[in-house]
Amino acid sequence: MHCSDHTPDDTIQQEVGEYEVRLRKYQAIAARDGVVCKDKFQRTHTIAEAQKLAEGEEVALCGRITALRWFGKLVFGKLYDAGGSIQFSLSKNELDEEAFAFVKANADVGDYIGISGAMYYTQKGEFTLKGSRCAILSKALRPLPEKFHGITDVDRKFRQRYLDVIMNESTRNTLAMRIQMLRFIRNFLDEAGFVEVETPILQNVASGAAARPFVTRHNALDTEFYLRIAPELFLKQVIACGFDKVFELGKNFRNEGMDAMHLQEFTMLEWYASYWDFNDNIDFVTKMIQGILMELRGTLQIEYQGEALDFSRLRRVDYIAELNKILETDILSYESAQDLANHIIQKNIFCEEDLKDLKSLPAIVDFTFKRKLRPSLVQPCVTFNYPAFLIPLARRNDLNPKAIDMFQVVVCGAEIVKAYSELVDPILQRGAFEEQVRNKSTGDDEAFDLDESFLLAMEHGMPPMSGLGFGIDRFMSIVADQPTLRDVIFFPQMKV
Repeated sequence: MHCSDHTPDDTIQQEVGEYEVRLRKYQAIAARDGVVCKDKFQRTHTIAEAQKLAEGEEVALCGRITALRWFGKLVFGKLYDAGGSIQFSLSKNELDEEAFAFVKANADVGDYIGISGAMYYTQKGEFTLKGSRCAILSKALRPLPEKFHGITDVDRKFRQRYLDVIMNESTRNTLAMRIQMLRFIRNFLDEAGFVEVETPILQNVASGAAARPFVTRHNALDTEFYLRIAPELFLKQVIACGFDKVFELGKNFRNEGMDAMHLQEFTMLEWYASYWDFNDNIDFVTKMIQGILMELRGTLQIEYQGEALDFSRLRRVDYIAELNKILETDILSYESAQDLANHIIQKNIFCEEDLKDLKSLPAIVDFTFKRKLRPSLVQPCVTFNYPAFLIPLARRNDLNPKAIDMFQVVVCGAEIVKAYSELVDPILQRGAFEEQVRNKSTGDDEAFDLDESFLLAMEHGMPPMSGLGFGIDRFMSIVADQPTLRDVIFFPQMKV
């Protein structure tokens, strides 16, 4: 059906009828072979490898059928795996009559098959596997979407991601690019002397970032735990073990809003390097970002959603100076959240309704940055020089203790990287945590909890260090020119 009034309901009805037909074929395969889903197939090459072979070479390939065209005693089809697809042909002249008839009667698009034979070029010049043996390895009881329509329903696209990947080359390329990026990052860090470590996802203190946590219960311990919002405190303790450079590439969880640029379960790269300051991290992450772009796109000038971006240089933006201009005041001079809110309302920058849920200085300043400054930062840039009250884990600037040695990389109004020189003074760290506790008591749900076990580790001594968090999903959406984070992960969270 290729008519314009094709609907999802039509597709469902077709699939119900198709299921019954395929079930009978399933039973026919079971009657002949004893089992429908075979235990293995001895493959000699992947499809990508077979594409590079010379004509006449013998191969055994396997994969999913994505197309079938029958011409009496001859069939042409497409064999697919994530690395590509290749044409195959079967004929009565190559297979024995019973085997050909069985395949013709029972094979469908969507089935997994294994084919052995020789590579050749057809009269039209297409490199093709001429099958001399063919086995149905697994029967698909439901059809693939029609090639003409693909998957047009967005909800189905994400719920049945495997169908989207099979039918949509763009989706397949994007997810393959993500895999390539993760491989590049690990190699890049390995060559720079970093070691990959693992830290707990279940944590008894919600700390390491300003965010609302997910809460779960550990039945065996009869205790509530949080899904980690960041691995920071544990990675710093690994540094205290004596490992100079460490990183973790894994999942974080933040129980907050979901939109095109935010997921509640997301992938974060976080690293820490002993004896670095934040300037070392600026240089290092710039090289990594540029390396990723050259690896995946072959250029530092890319386009994202119609916007031309140049990653050949990242300009510097002074956070405090720019916010002071916007708010027409010195944000470092305030100790009361209400005083700053009153000033903002008086200047008509925001109204009282905008600020009523913001109960602390960090919340108000961060809100202003995200609404008034960050959206204007389209070209890749490094924002630096942040107020100390924003990040309780960051090192105070030696010349101005009200500021911290911190930076972010911002592209198209989105935060890609957050990094700073780390606070390793246990006295100052305790004071910063206590300030967070006070903020939480006034209603700031994103304030940190005080972590005594982390403070204990710090009191045993930690070296100077700088750490960095890199949002994998967000950067991937920009590199792959995809409009949402859901487009660059295999299984985005969906409403039940």
